[in-house]
Amino acid sequence: MLVGLKIVYDVVAYRLRKLEMANLAGATSIAIALYLPIPDIAVRTLYAFVLNVLVYLNNDYRDVDIDLQSADKDNAKTRFLAEHKRAALLSQWVLVALLTAAALVYDRGLFVALIGGGGTCIWYSVQLKRRPFVDILAMAVWGVTMPLCGSPATSMLGWAMALQLGMVSGVFETIQVMRDAEEDAAEGVRTTGVVLGQARTLLLARVLMAATTAYAALVIHPAIAAVSACALLVPFTKEDIARYWTRVKMVYGVTWLCVCAWVFFREQTAG
Repeated sequence: MLVGLKIVYDVVAYRLRKLEMANLAGATSIAIALYLPIPDIAVRTLYAFVLNVLVYLNNDYRDVDIDLQSADKDNAKTRFLAEHKRAALLSQWVLVALLTAAALVYDRGLFVALIGGGGTCIWYSVQLKRRPFVDILAMAVWGVTMPLCGSPATSMLGWAMALQLGMVSGVFETIQVMRDAEEDAAEGVRTTGVVLGQARTLLLARVLMAATTAYAALVIHPAIAAVSACALLVPFTKEDIARYWTRVKMVYGVTWLCVCAWVFFREQTAG
C-alpha cells in the first residue's frame, strides 16, 4: 500500500512540475462559471484530480521501459515504477474502482469524463498515439470530455465550454507531435508529426487554430474569437518549437479566461 501511494505521489509531483494537469483547472473553471454550489465544485474538482492521476499513472506505466532509456525523464521516479510495476497496476485498478463508485453514488454524468476522457487517454497511451491523425483526434476528444468533470452532463452551456477546450487540445497535440517528431521517428513511432513533416504539421496546427477561432466566434462571442485569433500571429521558429508552444498556450489561456468570464457574468454564450 505504501509503495502504491509513493508511486501515485511521484506521478502527481512530476506532472504538476511539468504543468500537465491543465484540464483540472478547466474542469474547476467550468464549474465556477456555471454557478454550481461550492460543495459540488469541490467534489467535481476532486473527481477530476483523481481521474488525472489515473490517466497519467497509466501513461507512465505503459511507457516505463522507454522512459528508462530517456535522458530527459526523472530517472529515480521511473526506476522505482519499473521495480514495482505490479503495485502500479494495482493502484490503477483501485483508482478505477474509486472513480466508478463515486460516479454511481454522486452523479452518473461523471461517467462521460471517466469513459470518454479516461478511457480515451488510456487507449491513447496503449495504441492511438502511434496512429497518425488519430492521435490528434483522440486528444481533442480527451480535451472535451475530461473537463466535463466540472459540468452536469445535461448542461448545454457546459458542453459548449468543453468543446472549446477540446479544439484547443487538438491544436496543442498537433504542436506537440511536431516538436517530438524527430525523437518519435528515431524510436520508430509513426505520429502525425512524423508522417506529415514539420511544414505540413504546422499548417495543420494553423488550420485547427482557425477552426478554434471560428468556433469561438459562432458559439461563444466574436470578441473572444479575436483573442483566440492571436494564436495565428505567434511567430514560429523551427529551432525553438518549445517556445512557440508556450506562447500559443499563453494565448489560449487568456482566451479561456475570457470564455469563463463571459459565461460567469452573462450566464449564457452569445451563440
